[in-house]
Amino acid sequence: MRASSVDAAILDVLNAHAPGHLTAAQVYEQIQPRLPAVNPSTVYRALERLAKNGRISVSDMGSGAAVYEAFSDPPHHHLVCQRCGRVEMLSHQQVQSLFSGIAAEYGYRIVTNHLVLFGVCPACQESDEGIEP
Repeated sequence: MRASSVDAAILDVLNAHAPGHLTAAQVYEQIQPRLPAVNPSTVYRALERLAKNGRISVSDMGSGAAVYEAFSDPPHHHLVCQRCGRVEMLSHQQVQSLFSGIAAEYGYRIVTNHLVLFGVCPACQESDEGIEP
């Protein structure tokens, strides 16, 4: 099986689920009917290659497995609740000043295009009221 056909199938799946995130196993399940000869290791290698080449993003969203996503234009970022798993999407504009400040202070050219920040959402904070830290 040609790598280009596996890559194309993966990009199709990720674009169809945008702006969602899929694990490697979920990507494999989605492309299996289209490419029945493909095996999970081929999908894992293709995902790694696509991420390394800047075609997709790979992130830790706190679920215990890496998740993959097609890049969006403009880019977006996430807030993830460490307690309940709630995910909020942040626009690139909302974090651009953070990136600019870091670049200015440290001299780095920021290449992050998918930032994931972890915290505790308002609902989980409310349920914690009265609990001593």
